[in-house]
Amino acid sequence: MEISIGSTLPEAKLLQFGLKGPEEVSLQEKIKGKNVVIFAVPGAFTPTCSVSHVPSFIRNAKKLANKGVEKIICVSVNDPFVMEAWHKSLNTGESGIELLGDPEGSFIEAIGMEFSAPAVGLVGRSKRFTMYVENSVVKQLNVESSPGVCEISAAETLLEQI
Repeated sequence: MEISIGSTLPEAKLLQFGLKGPEEVSLQEKIKGKNVVIFAVPGAFTPTCSVSHVPSFIRNAKKLANKGVEKIICVSVNDPFVMEAWHKSLNTGESGIELLGDPEGSFIEAIGMEFSAPAVGLVGRSKRFTMYVENSVVKQLNVESSPGVCEISAAETLLEQI
């Protein structure tokens, strides 16, 4: 079932790259009691994700914080090693954006956002989306109709909506 506005996000175990390597993190622990933005991309290092989607959040991280967003999380169906390399290549550090891997796609599947494009090697990935979440409840959701487009899922759109 596809998640919608008013839905509560399910518990999910995601992976981040910590000081000693991959670390499992609870999504609910990261977002409980907070106003957060969660956005997902079809894949780390893919063109639209690297050139448009993540940079829109890097550019607008402070503006989102000024609107009460306490955390920005990017999820991709990738392993934590790829997510760490992507984090370094994009220089997301000062923006505070957390890049979390969902290597098996279990979170993405649980919220009904799975997508595949075998012709370009993307199988079991995520649709491109952005959501604004207050205390685990989805308040705003923007899902792109095409994985190669970053318009309604860009940070600028969400800024206007919250």
